Amino acid sequence: MAKYTPMIEQYLKIKDANKDAFLFFRLGDFYELFFDDALKAAKVLEITLTQRDAGGEKIPMCGVPFHSAENYIKTLIDKGYKVAICEQVEDPQASKGVVKREVVQIVTPGTIMEGNMLDEAQNNFIASITAYTDYYVIAYIDLSTGECFVSSINSFKDVLSELYNRPVKEVVIPSNFSKEDEQSTVAYLNVTISYQDTFDIPEEFHYLIDDLNDSKLAEAFGRLFQYIYHSQKRFLTHLQQVEYVPVEQYMKLDLYSKRNLELMESIRDQSQKGTLLSVLDQTTTAMGARRLKKWLDRPLLSKATIDKRHDQVQTFLDYFFERGELREYLKQVYDLERLAGRVSYGNVNARDLLQLKKSLGAVPHLKQVLSQFDSDLITQLLGDIDVYRDIYDLLDQSIHDEPPISITEGDIIIDGYDSKLDEYREASRNGKAWVAQLEAKERENTGIKSLKVGFNKVFGYYIEVTKANLPQVDLDRFERKQTLANAERFITPELKEKERLILEAKDKSVALEYELFVGIREQMKQYIPLLQKLAEQVSEIDVLVSFANVSEENNYVKPTLNENYTLDVQEGRHPVVEQVMQEEFVPNNFKMKSDTSILLITGPNMAGKSTYMRQLGLMAVMAQIGCFIPATQAELPVFDQIFTRIGAADDLVSGQSTFMVEMLEAQHAVSHATENSLILFDEIGRGTSTYDGMALAQSIVEHLHDQVGAKTLFATHYHELTSLEESLEQLQNVHVEVVEQDGEVVFLHHIKPGKADKSYGVHVAKLADLPNEIIERAHYLLETYESTQSIKDEYVKEQQLTLFKEQSEAPATKEVEVAKTLRDLNLLNMTPMDAMNKLYELQKKLN
Repeated sequence: MAKYTPMIEQYLKIKDANKDAFLFFRLGDFYELFFDDALKAAKVLEITLTQRDAGGEKIPMCGVPFHSAENYIKTLIDKGYKVAICEQVEDPQASKGVVKREVVQIVTPGTIMEGNMLDEAQNNFIASITAYTDYYVIAYIDLSTGECFVSSINSFKDVLSELYNRPVKEVVIPSNFSKEDEQSTVAYLNVTISYQDTFDIPEEFHYLIDDLNDSKLAEAFGRLFQYIYHSQKRFLTHLQQVEYVPVEQYMKLDLYSKRNLELMESIRDQSQKGTLLSVLDQTTTAMGARRLKKWLDRPLLSKATIDKRHDQVQTFLDYFFERGELREYLKQVYDLERLAGRVSYGNVNARDLLQLKKSLGAVPHLKQVLSQFDSDLITQLLGDIDVYRDIYDLLDQSIHDEPPISITEGDIIIDGYDSKLDEYREASRNGKAWVAQLEAKERENTGIKSLKVGFNKVFGYYIEVTKANLPQVDLDRFERKQTLANAERFITPELKEKERLILEAKDKSVALEYELFVGIREQMKQYIPLLQKLAEQVSEIDVLVSFANVSEENNYVKPTLNENYTLDVQEGRHPVVEQVMQEEFVPNNFKMKSDTSILLITGPNMAGKSTYMRQLGLMAVMAQIGCFIPATQAELPVFDQIFTRIGAADDLVSGQSTFMVEMLEAQHAVSHATENSLILFDEIGRGTSTYDGMALAQSIVEHLHDQVGAKTLFATHYHELTSLEESLEQLQNVHVEVVEQDGEVVFLHHIKPGKADKSYGVHVAKLADLPNEIIERAHYLLETYESTQSIKDEYVKEQQLTLFKEQSEAPATKEVEVAKTLRDLNLLNMTPMDAMNKLYELQKKLN
């Protein structure tokens, strides 16, 4: 390092302590980047790469203006990078040698606070994962809102499911974390990884973990807190007490189910369009939008709590005009959570405080409208919330109605708030009046009608005279200050003295305004907990009103929840598909009594089997978050979990084929489902040969029927499986109705009892406009195959009858015993070698 200049040595020392971040090194009006940072940033930010003499050699360098740095930082953060902001921390004029510089903040994807870098409709969580002997602990913090959570998770797969679909941008782990798990976290969640090994919490922040009774939970949260505490170097007084989230008290939705049901992100382009969220979100506040996503992520299991939400939605539905008034007042409420966070963080400006004042001004109106509802469930939503008159009055009496963005340029504080400030302003205003009078007097004294008195930041006050009028200037009294192309600028002793007084008053006024604003900001910190509580209650009202609006507009019905495991939905509809269809959506019924656990669905592709299955999953989620559902009548059980196997896709991340993914998802469902779960399986076994697939599909159906008992919708093209209705008493066949006319098929999208007569695959191919010669050849081959199969079926039937006759004459106890053993085998939990050994053992018994 000795070969470099002292400033570059300083840069390298600071960079060495922040190796995983771009170092924005403040030099005058620019943030400069050097060496590898410069090479990478020039490409990512598309800015000019140049060089700088560093003491004997040229080094790469690029930079961005400090006043527009936020946009460049956002670009880096959006791409998953970190940025260390390095500022001058001493006055350059008072320093000897190189100006002292320090990193004042590290901006990371999970710790951004600036409004234009955040999506107001969703949280920006940073999470940490801590592994213990037989479980994991996840901690969350949204630095922008102050929310803190912690959860205990049994397996790493469940950790990924928990983090999936939550707006987590960064994950903090210890340095000894499993490399395999770290790679999976990055691959599946697309997050930035950071490291933190210490987990102690400073004493002044122990109140955050007061409600945590488990030292492991506190330790896991401490890891995340330490990372934020040391990287942000700011006040964190807005952080709320850590809330323990018992995941077992919410419906469990694994990673596959969240993806397949498209709750908040579409499979096709990972956007919100075409998701359940896009249908349900009619919230009017940013806080409400974020709360809706939290509810969607964690459907409830408590029937009493769900019923309470349904009753609240019903009440809002009944009070149409009052609901409209509420929405109008909710529109006046800004993002209280993030405003409180910015107050604590110290980056709130006057316009933010003005938004806070306007929001508080709407609260009394909200409370007044809620008082009109004849329901304690509604009036209590803001029952213990004060109108915050003290906060409102403070802001109303101090902050100007049209303040600038900057807090260092004045014009923030209202006249009359501070007497000293009023004195400075009066001096400044009188000075300006005096300048106007001086201009009039000098015009009269010199006879120069075009003479004017002006001001600029470089030269201060001046008297400007055009060159044509210079002979009329008294040079004994006028001192030349600046020469222009067509004019000269002068100053007089009288103007010089007044300039000093005016500028002194202006400077003191601006400095005092800044001090007063900081004082107001400090006073606001004591109200942060109250503002956060208000934000929570306003957001809940917003979501419930949104549910009422959506339910009214789309003709949803209030579902009835039962505990006898009966499912009865009349004319149910898919909430998303019906919104985008040009024609009317065909409704369908779902009827599964307590003694029916499986609906085996047959019918051709494009007939609507997948839509039918997904709509039940979505209706279950809607019901358990407290919303009404698209049906004319609905009775549902409370599902503890939803498992889906819908759609085909390779898992390129882990190098697994479509069929392997299908088997893994099936394995996960059959291993974790309970009798209170909902399973949606579509075309299990299609990724392998016909007989392999059919055997696996039948085995899975039998296992679900005999061992699990969960409510299951099982769609298949294997028509042979429909015969299971005869042997499995809790299985019922249903099919999608299709009409064939003159060789053409019409899909009615209507589910009827019984099995489908055939698959209509060739007809679907015709609808896809495959060439006629292909369709005709396929028809010929199909007839040939079906004819051959018919002969085979007759032969098999004859053999079965012969075998049955032999068995009836001489019952074979060995065969019965082997058949029973075979039926009880759990093939999904056996290795191929175990299965072969067992098969050999059973064969020996028959010999």
